[in-house]
Amino acid sequence: MSTAAPEKETSVSTTPTPPPGTDMLSEEHQRLAAQVREFADEVVAPASYEYDTARRLPMEIIAQMGQLGLFGLPIPREYGGQGRDYLSLCLAVEQLARVDQSIAVTLEAGLGLGAMPILTFGTDAQKERYLPALARGEELAGFGLTEADAGSDAGGTRTTARLEDGQWVIDGTKQFITNSGTPITSLVTVTAVTGQRRRSDGSSTPELTSIIVPTDTPGFTVLPDYDKVGWHTSDTHPLLLEDVRVPEENLLGAQGRGFSNFLTILDQGRVALGALCVGAAQGCVEQAVDYAQQRVVFGRTLGENQHIAFTIARMQSRVAAARAVVHEAARRLDAGMPFSNEASIAKLVSSEAAVANARDACQIWGGNGFMNENVVARHYRDSRILEVGEGSTEVQLGIIAKHLGFPNALTG
Repeated sequence: MSTAAPEKETSVSTTPTPPPGTDMLSEEHQRLAAQVREFADEVVAPASYEYDTARRLPMEIIAQMGQLGLFGLPIPREYGGQGRDYLSLCLAVEQLARVDQSIAVTLEAGLGLGAMPILTFGTDAQKERYLPALARGEELAGFGLTEADAGSDAGGTRTTARLEDGQWVIDGTKQFITNSGTPITSLVTVTAVTGQRRRSDGSSTPELTSIIVPTDTPGFTVLPDYDKVGWHTSDTHPLLLEDVRVPEENLLGAQGRGFSNFLTILDQGRVALGALCVGAAQGCVEQAVDYAQQRVVFGRTLGENQHIAFTIARMQSRVAAARAVVHEAARRLDAGMPFSNEASIAKLVSSEAAVANARDACQIWGGNGFMNENVVARHYRDSRILEVGEGSTEVQLGIIAKHLGFPNALTG
């Protein structure tokens, strides 16, 4: 964790009990997971309902997460980060998601979609300029990919960028962009069409390029946030870019490599989002166990009914399977091995586990599970987006099928 002394309310014990599912991990990983779990239970959970109702991202909690070093976990020390592996980020995201998915996705997107493009494809100058503040959690970054006609089908991108007098001139709109309108959002990396590429059959395809756009650039407008079903605390906005001009050196990666680059970023993000799904599923198990042990119906606890006990056992089985594939994908990523297929499997299995566990937890809680003051109700609302965000279930199935030898599965 960060070597900076955190404020009193963010301090955590040095030897907390390792959380469930971490006993096969290294002592360092166990200690990190336990510390974040304690922070989640003592700081995040008590405030979750209040901020969910207010639909406001608690910047004071985000600041405490920065002081704890969470936003710098996989960022090298030379850029102000913790120098840890990607699995460490997954463990932190999982523990936060148990109690509040919005806070967890703020961390996951802030790193996976905000900082990682710069770390992965940025020049030394870009890394030195942007990463230290992002690693400290003093600033946040967004990833502007999705548009009204472009998401899974990036070929529908309508945002354009052209070089003019040493500047990129960008025009277009983006939607569903996480962390794009917070008080500390400093930049958004946008994908834009910078030309056309000819195919061997004579047809053409848009040339996509990634460009770093500071949020204080004239013409960059953050539009009003969305009225979402869930993730009420998470910051999500549409963006308008009108004659936005940034220096030519704000090009992120090579011109025309935006499509390839964002596929890499989405693969990385799917691993971390898979960890969020695991955390949500685990949180539902914990809530179901507590309620089944305490709720007395017809003279005995709910858990004494075999059906309830078996339902929770199945919920736990989903968590174990999802955690295993997420950790496998993270280890392959950390080892520099191909992990795209494993990332899609992790995202598919874990998102389905989160949705199923939220449904079962709410059923066990009965009428109380329909009340937003209880975390199972918020998990029920929040988990729906997990089968859509960062590649829908259908996209993941197409990618997995492609790896099995069905190349047209995504478009056929």
